[in-house]
Amino acid sequence: MRPRTITVFALTLALAVSGGATAAAAPTASPPGPSAPRLADSRPCAGKPGFTCSFLTVPLDHRRPGAGSLRLQVAAADNAGAPKGVLLFLTGGPGQPGVPFIDGISARMPELTKNYRLVMIDQRGTGEFGAIDCPGLQAAVGSSDIEPPPPAAVGECAAVLGDRRHYFTTEQTVGDLDLLRRALGVRAMTVDGVSYGTMTGAGYAVRYPERVSRLVLDSVLPHADPQRDEMLYLTGLRATARVLRDACEAAPACGFDPAEDLAWLARHRADAVLVWDMLVSYEFLDPTYRNDDSLPGGRGDAVAAIHEARHGDPARLDGLLRILDSGGDDVAHYSSGLHIATICGDGHFPWGTSETPVARRRAALERTRTHLPARATWPFTADTAVGNGFVQECLNWPWSRHTAEPRRTEISVPVLLLNGDRDLSTPLEWAREELRYAPRGRLVVVKGASHSIQNRERGTQGREAVYRFLNG
Repeated sequence: MRPRTITVFALTLALAVSGGATAAAAPTASPPGPSAPRLADSRPCAGKPGFTCSFLTVPLDHRRPGAGSLRLQVAAADNAGAPKGVLLFLTGGPGQPGVPFIDGISARMPELTKNYRLVMIDQRGTGEFGAIDCPGLQAAVGSSDIEPPPPAAVGECAAVLGDRRHYFTTEQTVGDLDLLRRALGVRAMTVDGVSYGTMTGAGYAVRYPERVSRLVLDSVLPHADPQRDEMLYLTGLRATARVLRDACEAAPACGFDPAEDLAWLARHRADAVLVWDMLVSYEFLDPTYRNDDSLPGGRGDAVAAIHEARHGDPARLDGLLRILDSGGDDVAHYSSGLHIATICGDGHFPWGTSETPVARRRAALERTRTHLPARATWPFTADTAVGNGFVQECLNWPWSRHTAEPRRTEISVPVLLLNGDRDLSTPLEWAREELRYAPRGRLVVVKGASHSIQNRERGTQGREAVYRFLNG
């Protein structure tokens, strides 16, 4: 669910795309009304020929449209008459903008962009003109989901946002997307989401099914959390054993069990959360987890690093922890302030939601730590689960309004789900969970791939599946 500075574009392209009509015909334009939203101050996007940039004004609070507003930057391809309509590609994180990446996305997906008009938006709280800037949080954890931030950085960010902290949730972003659709003058859009963007895209399709013709979910974060455990990241913790074992079975086989090695480290090192954070970052460099040349000087190979540390030589592992340390991301490319406001406002935690008084949260978290069974977290521990960044950043986040849950959970539109079986950021198990909500859905598992198939897949299986789904 996160991007990292080492591969800033590829990493958390949490893409939630909305665009296009049905495969058979372009959408009919919606007639503008007297108060219809519009794209203003249009000009060529700097350094991006073929794209026009503009601004969309949205309410700060869609529940109370008169209580202030935000201006969100939008980029759109100039082929306004594309035969299949608009393809709105949304980045996520949550924390990434969209506009800086529109030319890269277009070049990556030529079989789509010749048929669709590509549109991208800087979601509220992100980008050159609207990023929430929390310097302490930005420096400490940047785009990491897992490294816990210092409490002082959380407090500083809460002070930066003040009462605006209530208005940067997925619910509000879904409202922005529909205003953008109206401003573009289309009745339906095709939605393509990656990582956190799958949650945004699915949320939009659930709320406005008649306005989404097709939906692509790439590297899936489920839009519903009936178990109330996503913020503990239990699925990701457990998936680590499967992923590392699978990597170890690839020829030439390791001859040892990396999950057992990791389990030993999680119980004998004080920095298990950071080891986990390193593994989730490492997949963006090397989906095999075993290539020592993935870093200069032969310092890669996460599987070997864990094995060597388990047997008394932690040098390689400690080196990876230093190289992949979190923090320092450019706020214009990733806003950790937007990330914390969204996660804390959206999430369900051991203590409940962001509307639970802060004073009652720690005791509830301790009860969870005490009662989590080993099978829920292995090869990690309950300490790792409750120590992750999602939990720790929101433990002391001030009371804020919890996002409204979708009234429905079923995704009624045609859906293509993509996931790599080596993905630890959004593990394959989450894609299988989301498929249960999509009766018209199909899951494509890309073997040996990690996060963000459409942007980072080394082969062509995933992108070809998208082309067939959206162009055919």
